[in-house]
Amino acid sequence: MKRTLVAGSLLLGSIALGMLGVFAGGPSDVESARRGLVGAPDEWASRAVWACDQRKLVIVEGVRPDERIPPDKAQQVADVLMDLMRFCNEEITVRIGMNQMMTVAANGRVYENYVPGGPLPIVKASFGEPTPRELSIWKAELDKLVAEGDRLFHSDEIGGNGVACAMCHPNASNTHPETYPKFQTQLKKVALLRDMVNWCILNPLEGKELPPDDPRMQALEAYILAQRSGKPLDVGKH
Repeated sequence: MKRTLVAGSLLLGSIALGMLGVFAGGPSDVESARRGLVGAPDEWASRAVWACDQRKLVIVEGVRPDERIPPDKAQQVADVLMDLMRFCNEEITVRIGMNQMMTVAANGRVYENYVPGGPLPIVKASFGEPTPRELSIWKAELDKLVAEGDRLFHSDEIGGNGVACAMCHPNASNTHPETYPKFQTQLKKVALLRDMVNWCILNPLEGKELPPDDPRMQALEAYILAQRSGKPLDVGKH
């Protein structure tokens, strides 16, 4: 009797944990609960793939979460995700059924028999056509970052000996960011622009290396790139 109660408790606990995933922000379908059951049939199994914006989701039926998606099916998933980027600001879920029929859920509406490139139950976003207000905001943010890079480039605070970047490179001259990546003899390897910036900070400026995600490095890169705006890319040129 005790064993029966324990087994029942474990089963209910498994179901509860599966359902918790649904209500706590996991995949919003019953499969997420069913996957908690040992021996779930293949038609219940599904694997989810997110787009890079974390707003588009493709659920592939018949593929378990621990399985690799077959190449043809993986390409189909990629094609769907890329097509959904037409609707850049929308949150969309596409389910590819075992019968290959694709169902779309967006904005509380469902659309069946979806074909990539075809219609969806949402209004197409003006991707690539930002509003004047958006352009103004984006420019202001960029200008702020470039201005900070300009300040740092002309300051001695990132070095240790009083020398500033601009003393050798007025207005970021002779930095040629459009030529990176390229082999740098000083580093004895192929370098990115940030690698060379750090080399200069460590050596002529006698400062401390900046991590790639340091806001100061991002500002310096933004300033240097802005100074060469309009120059064509010429990767590897010396």
